Amino acid sequence: MVVPHMDHGILTLLPIVTVVAIALKTRRTLEPLIAGTLVAYLIIDGPKFIFGWMDAFFRVATSYDHQWVFMVCLLFGSLIALLGASHGTMGFSKILDKLCRGPKSTLIITWIMGILIFVDDYLNIMTLSICMKKETDKHHIPREALSYVIDSTGAPVCALLPFSTWAVFFSGLFFAEAGVPELGYGSGISTFYRVIPFVFYAIAAVVIVPLFALSVIPPMGKMRAAYQRAAKTGAVYSPESELMNLEGEDDAPDIQGNVWNFVIPIGVLIVLAIVGGELFLAVIAAIAICLLLYVPQRIMSLSKACDLAMHGFCNMIPTVAIIYFAFVMQEAMNEIGIAPYIINLVQPFMSAEFFPCITFLVVAALNFSTGSVWGIPAIVVPVILPLAVSLDASLLVVMGAVVSGAVLGSHACFYSDATVLTSSCCKMENMDHALSQFPYAMLAAAIAAAGYLLCGFLL
Repeated sequence: MVVPHMDHGILTLLPIVTVVAIALKTRRTLEPLIAGTLVAYLIIDGPKFIFGWMDAFFRVATSYDHQWVFMVCLLFGSLIALLGASHGTMGFSKILDKLCRGPKSTLIITWIMGILIFVDDYLNIMTLSICMKKETDKHHIPREALSYVIDSTGAPVCALLPFSTWAVFFSGLFFAEAGVPELGYGSGISTFYRVIPFVFYAIAAVVIVPLFALSVIPPMGKMRAAYQRAAKTGAVYSPESELMNLEGEDDAPDIQGNVWNFVIPIGVLIVLAIVGGELFLAVIAAIAICLLLYVPQRIMSLSKACDLAMHGFCNMIPTVAIIYFAFVMQEAMNEIGIAPYIINLVQPFMSAEFFPCITFLVVAALNFSTGSVWGIPAIVVPVILPLAVSLDASLLVVMGAVVSGAVLGSHACFYSDATVLTSSCCKMENMDHALSQFPYAMLAAAIAAAGYLLCGFLL
């Protein structure tokens, strides 16, 4: 960590205020982060700020730990592209008609498939919507229920498993943070295993889904209205969504995929990541297995497979750009002295008992306000983790609270990428989906907040 050379007073908060304000105004992530880093170095170095900013830029670029995060995210993009093009997940469709015997079983099957397709929340959303839309329509299940189940098994599931883009991002974000003592669990991913049991919001969100599917938790609010509409009129979507469904539901391709084309590469990824403890090599091995499976089956030619891998690699560049400037923001916040400033400011009013719950609520509120699922954690972690150390709060619980807040933002924010993508893939108006799932997101949030309060007093 670069030691701050002077106390900048209230100006220490200006970079974070800048980022949050621009994010709220634009509902974007990358541009606010870039602006925040420039403001930080303007405060630190004055007229020569561009040189300090440039130094931080290249410190991030030349860090081995940061390079590892970038490359794993990019390679995950290649793997996701190959898995999607193979239509391996469509192999699940062959057994759906036998298993989906009614509304309850159909939603339970959707939930189970959402857990199985855990590599990436985008892959999860797109696959489930294609596989399950016809099945849920056939059983007169409103699209609001389908989209809720799909969204609830996207980011929440990805955050609970260490073989996903979410795990890569947060392990890199947490365990590259200066000023935090070594926890003694080895690599970042190994430590992330210990954080997972404390990601209470994701756990609650995933568990609530089958309770909803089995009618233990009843339809509430907009969801109740959607079920009443389906029961009275047979319409599985609202009148506002009709234009999105004019082409009918036959546009979903009837693809006879082989489920093993999904299971084998993912199995290799999981086994090698657990046994070898190195996710980078596990992702490369999974990509190689995809090539060995798909080319001989003539699912794609070798040149097509390479093109797809490169396309998926390039598709992750916007995500990596956000992660990159999140790390630059970390450098800036460390150098400006944000952690000691905040610690001195709020420590008299904070306690270890309430800190995990406050962390969850603050990160969730910022994520919900901005839709910046990964940007907000990158901004607040340099403040939160050192503050947790100073308060002697449990670092694992606090890290779990940060991840939970990010998941709640992705799940519940009306304009987050996951929410918008889910409603689009389910061919329904975005606000129909966002408002109908909101009560269930708030129920999970209440459970999570109670869990963090309990841990604060017990751990």
